[in-house]
Amino acid sequence: MNIKTDTANRYSEFFHQVPIMAALLDTDGRFLDVSNQWVRRTGYTTDELCGMYPGELATPESSKRIRLEYLPGFRRTGKLDHVPMGMLAKDGSLLELLVRMRAIYDHSDDHIYSVAVFFETSALARAERRYEDLYHSTPAMLHTIDAEGHITDVSDHWLDKLGYKREDVIGRLILDFMSEDSRSQLDKGIRDIVEGGDRKNVPRQMLTRSGEVLDCVMSAHTEIDQVRGVRRLLVASKDMTTRNRGEAKLREAYGEIARLKEELERERDYLREEVNVSMNFGRIIGESPALAAMLARIEAVAETPANVMIVGETGTGKELVAHAIHSRSRRADAPLVKVNCASIPQELFESEFFGHAKGAFTGAYRDRVGRFQLADGGTIFLDEVGEIPLALQSKLLRVLQEKEFERVGEDTTRQVDVRVIAATNKDLEKAVEEGNFREDLYYRLSVFPVQVPPLRKRGDDVIQLAVHFLDQVCRDFGRTNPGLTQSQVNAMRRYDWPGNIRELKNVIERAVILSPGASLRLDLSLPSGEQPQIITTQATNYGERDRDFVTDAEMKLQQRDNMKRALEYANWRISGEHGAAKLLGLKPSTLNDRMHAYAIHKPAKGLDKDAS
Repeated sequence: MNIKTDTANRYSEFFHQVPIMAALLDTDGRFLDVSNQWVRRTGYTTDELCGMYPGELATPESSKRIRLEYLPGFRRTGKLDHVPMGMLAKDGSLLELLVRMRAIYDHSDDHIYSVAVFFETSALARAERRYEDLYHSTPAMLHTIDAEGHITDVSDHWLDKLGYKREDVIGRLILDFMSEDSRSQLDKGIRDIVEGGDRKNVPRQMLTRSGEVLDCVMSAHTEIDQVRGVRRLLVASKDMTTRNRGEAKLREAYGEIARLKEELERERDYLREEVNVSMNFGRIIGESPALAAMLARIEAVAETPANVMIVGETGTGKELVAHAIHSRSRRADAPLVKVNCASIPQELFESEFFGHAKGAFTGAYRDRVGRFQLADGGTIFLDEVGEIPLALQSKLLRVLQEKEFERVGEDTTRQVDVRVIAATNKDLEKAVEEGNFREDLYYRLSVFPVQVPPLRKRGDDVIQLAVHFLDQVCRDFGRTNPGLTQSQVNAMRRYDWPGNIRELKNVIERAVILSPGASLRLDLSLPSGEQPQIITTQATNYGERDRDFVTDAEMKLQQRDNMKRALEYANWRISGEHGAAKLLGLKPSTLNDRMHAYAIHKPAKGLDKDAS
């Protein structure tokens, strides 16, 4: 007998007699031969099985898995490891099996047939199938790879995220689904990576079918067989793309906020310097002795921490005085918070001053920060302080003495560092005598009183203020500034201005509104009995003698008008060969100072050149 034939016969006999369900399959996956155990367990003869596909004997569920999972993976890798499969015997009974299959190649690496072993282990097969069912349906991105990095299984959520079908990925290298950056990070071979053991939260980038890059973090667990070493690597991924992009946008937004904050701070410092230089104590205009005395007191108290009581009639500009004190104090960079005590309902005073907690009273739908807390580190301006209810004055006194308070409806004591500037048009000493204002609070607030003079005691300041308001109103209204005539100046001097600066500004605004032509109709704006003539060039019509001199105020008006005409002639250029300073024979710095003093401003773009 031929030795090769004898060996083949003995091998065939051995194959048929092995006590397991073994099978040989051709390159198309059809049965070539089966062991006797196959025949005994299925009830089919060898002749009946040869030429059949395993899927023809499988349950519908297993047949689908063979088509979509097992065969694609086997064709790519040449192996299957312990995959569950349900097969039906000839009598219809169910065989629950675990299958292990290997492809056999010749010397030319051509696939010639496959060897499959079917382990009949019902309990284990059912457990394996339940595990796979849970694995596939879990709402997490899971994938499993073998020791060479081939994908052996993926969850449905993994497929949904990346946009693939199961048959497209089983058996392929996991590297095929990673971005170029992530592949370059794997400087070691894939087997070394797999054998590296468990790891947690490793950043990786995955590629979807459409080419989109997903930022993921991956955690892995390695299953090791005592005989065969690494069996597989179980990997869980979490898509961090939305979160990472959100954090990137947030970082970008914070960077933009920081840039804008720095820019605003620079602009604030620049504008504050401009205001301090040009506005003379924050728009306090005038040169009268009464005003000079008040400014001296502001200068004296501004840099101290003392509380200030500003006293003056309505409309004298007490809020401007408070701004002037704050802007020249050491707290100038902190907020100045204004509270108009006359406009707050009595039942809301405490909430307005100190804030309240959510639910403290009907309508308190959220926590609210009080004015004292807003002014922490800065200054609080209590306008019309005489209107504070007597019941609240003790709590205000506590803040001034102890520098602490509680919100309405809250037990927490809060610390606060606030300088108080109060203002009133009432006689608080009389209110103290009548029992309407606490004496101790009065003395706590009135550490340093500042008296604001009424406009009737400020002499020619009324003319400077009128010129300033006329210039400002015409600029705001887009009107040409007509200037003031001598009779209008005289009329404003004669009037005692009971409403003070506020009344003066209202009169100027009304006059501009009622002046359709080039003449200022101050006669329609001043109270009856004080109306000047619309146009007055000489006083002889009113019984006065002609005069060949002008008053100081008239001289200033003429200087202002002359300066403005020179600026308009020079197209508002101040310095240089053709500048207004050269035309007037002045230094540019001197011209700038006089422009500030006379409240002359370059007209806004688009307005008539005479507007200012």
